[in-house]
Amino acid sequence: MSAKHESKTKSTMQRIFFKKLILLVLFLCGSSFGRIALAIDEKPGEVYGYEVKGHRVEFSFTDSTKMQMELYSQGIVKVWIDPEGTFERNNASYAVLPNEPQGDVNVSETPQGYEIYTGNLIIRINKAPFQIRFFDKYQKLLLEDYQDRGFETGKDGMTVTKTMRPDENIYGLGEKTGSLNRRGRSFKMWNSDKPCYGINEDPLYKSIPFFMSNYGYGIFFDNTYKTNFDFGEEQKAAFTFGTPGGEMIYYFLFGPTYKEIIARYTELTGKPIMPPKWGLGFSQSRGMLTNEQLTRDIASGFRQRNIPCDIIYQDIGWTQHLQNFEWREGNYDDPEKMLSDLVEDGFKVIVSQDPVVSQANKKQWIEADSLGYFATDVRTGKSYDMPWPWGGNCGVVDFTNPEVADWWGAYQQKVIDDGVRGFWTDMGEPAWSNEESTDRLNMKHYDGMHDEIHNVYGLTWDKVVTEQFEKRNPNTRIFQMTRAAFAGMQRYTFGWSGDAGNGYDVTEGWAQLANQITVGLSAGLGGIPFWSSDISGYCGDIEDYDAMGELYARWMQFGVFNPLSRAHHEGNNAVEPWLFGEAVEAASKAAIELKYSLFPYIYTYAREAHDKGFPLMRPMFLEYPSDPETENLSSQFMFGEELLVAPVIEEAAAVKRIYLPEGEWYDYHEPQVAYQGGQWIEYPVSLETIPVFVKQGAVVPTMPVMQYIHEDPEYALTYNVFPDRINRTASFEVYEDDGETNDYKKDEFAKRSFKSKSTRNSFEITLGQEINNGYQAVERDVIIRIHTGKQPRKVMTSAGEKLKKGKRKIDKGLLAWYYDKDNKVCVIQVPAQSGVKGMTVEL
Repeated sequence: MSAKHESKTKSTMQRIFFKKLILLVLFLCGSSFGRIALAIDEKPGEVYGYEVKGHRVEFSFTDSTKMQMELYSQGIVKVWIDPEGTFERNNASYAVLPNEPQGDVNVSETPQGYEIYTGNLIIRINKAPFQIRFFDKYQKLLLEDYQDRGFETGKDGMTVTKTMRPDENIYGLGEKTGSLNRRGRSFKMWNSDKPCYGINEDPLYKSIPFFMSNYGYGIFFDNTYKTNFDFGEEQKAAFTFGTPGGEMIYYFLFGPTYKEIIARYTELTGKPIMPPKWGLGFSQSRGMLTNEQLTRDIASGFRQRNIPCDIIYQDIGWTQHLQNFEWREGNYDDPEKMLSDLVEDGFKVIVSQDPVVSQANKKQWIEADSLGYFATDVRTGKSYDMPWPWGGNCGVVDFTNPEVADWWGAYQQKVIDDGVRGFWTDMGEPAWSNEESTDRLNMKHYDGMHDEIHNVYGLTWDKVVTEQFEKRNPNTRIFQMTRAAFAGMQRYTFGWSGDAGNGYDVTEGWAQLANQITVGLSAGLGGIPFWSSDISGYCGDIEDYDAMGELYARWMQFGVFNPLSRAHHEGNNAVEPWLFGEAVEAASKAAIELKYSLFPYIYTYAREAHDKGFPLMRPMFLEYPSDPETENLSSQFMFGEELLVAPVIEEAAAVKRIYLPEGEWYDYHEPQVAYQGGQWIEYPVSLETIPVFVKQGAVVPTMPVMQYIHEDPEYALTYNVFPDRINRTASFEVYEDDGETNDYKKDEFAKRSFKSKSTRNSFEITLGQEINNGYQAVERDVIIRIHTGKQPRKVMTSAGEKLKKGKRKIDKGLLAWYYDKDNKVCVIQVPAQSGVKGMTVEL
């Protein structure tokens, strides 16, 4: 039952009277004084009452301001402060998913204010001055408004200011450069085309207005305008976020752990789609890779050299016109046959698309113009005339117009029917609409003016691309990678970091390489778990391949640990691995082969990314939040929970300085070598070295290296076991699905479980398999590699059968084991048909 409570006081009424009197005086004093008054930040009046409306509560102020607090779900609270008190918005949220009401909100009044209780939180609202404070259920303060500046309005829009503690760390905002810890800097949300961007440049291509604090909370600012965030650059004791337009709507996300906050953000904005299994392989591209013969030559080059590769990209020049999805005449003799031939050799082709139609493309341009499918110029009412980097002036397709979707979908389906497997959506800022391009603000979209739509333009495009693909290709998993995006992009697409590298001297791109680690880790924290950097750096002409070789090799060694791995460079600068000399080719091949061997591990974490939003590339603090050494550590990262990767990012390095958290860590490449954690180590490196460590108690599943993902679908699954301490269990569940359909969204999958319990004199092994919703699992041989440290006495099945001991190689189909003395590993082969579910390795 709704209840309205009022507690007006005499002093409150006096303040209202004097405030109105001051405004009247300002008005009477003339327009110039009035303009000065607009620059003064206005604070809302006092809170004097509230009304409960189901799962939300509405607070009234002594001026026109009102505030809604809504329990989106347990641990997520929506805050909407409206100075007009109408709670009207131009568009529904582009990022936030609709939700079911969570039940009534419990509110109580105190002399000082109001208290709201949820299962996890206590929220206190102070009446005068207005202030919001969030506590956990144990009364621990999580977040509070800074003094009386909880909400202010002025000539620049609306701002919220919160207290920032001296030891508070802030992480997030998606794909941003610089330090992982955002404290001390300010940032802007305005999707921008920034070729060869600097290591501290802002803004970039994507706008993800979500961040987290080490104090156990996250904030998502649900506003699409050019919002600003200041994390103590202006005032050390506070952070501020604000908007020049739209609504002041933000969501408070309770953790208290970072992973729980990320899971809440995923609940709020949607689960990431999974790539097709082949999308997690290696891919090759270049700016001028736009013709059939070059595509065939590159494919042949990979297969002749036995370097694994799954994808070859075609950049925007593949199409006859922007954007009619017709193959360029003279560049392709028979594109359908090219595509089918490449499929036979294990390759998939991804083509670029831009969100515009060139005026030179008269037939399509007239068609779209007559149908009203372009953004218009508010000054003329005609289609906006957009300069474009290539293809001449264009019309900007208005993807906020619902009628555009089927029209665009029919066009893009033409090449899917030819055999193309997906798209990368490029230039979706839209390009040449950076802050200085103020004329673009005259664009009017179906959903509103460009200042509101700019940051979500790419998102609306990617939504159309994916939804139309799924409509026209039922139950087929899409591959789509994008440059410009907004929060919620993970529901439709994957990401890459755009045009990195040093454009003036490609060999001096070491700082840009190092910066990509931070950019990638931050992207992962912002709901972009499937991400890539352009291996080689994209920018600049490569004039000396030998001089570029070392940087290319190091970028490759980092890039294979990007969930999506793509070598790409601008223009006709070729970046195939074999062009940089034999040593670089060998190092690159080894790196790519390492990625392919880890596919079962990577794909398992891809499913976790879908379920929970956790990135595959993880900043160290995500797995070790209590370790102060990890707070701003961006020269290394966790890849999943078990592997620590420390790419070499220094030129001519002979040593890599690496931090190992508490515990014991094995060198993944030389597992007989272990290091005690809780310390920095000096690790010797050469050109072929990728420092990778695995923590004690881990199990890392692998498969044989293939030339493309699942070339042999019946491969043997290997469990690499790094035993835990006595009386503890090392375990892993390998996730599998068909890798091609969307049945994973219906939870059709298999999980193969492995456990190894350490005792004083043995390892007790358990194998299991779970089938979900009738998924047809492949029968697999299992190879178990246990780093025992010494030769076992015998290996017995749980049924008491003694396994035959072999030598260094075991014939396929034989239940047997041997001991690898060089690596101190016990190797056990368990054929699929053996039916063995458990065994004991006696030491």
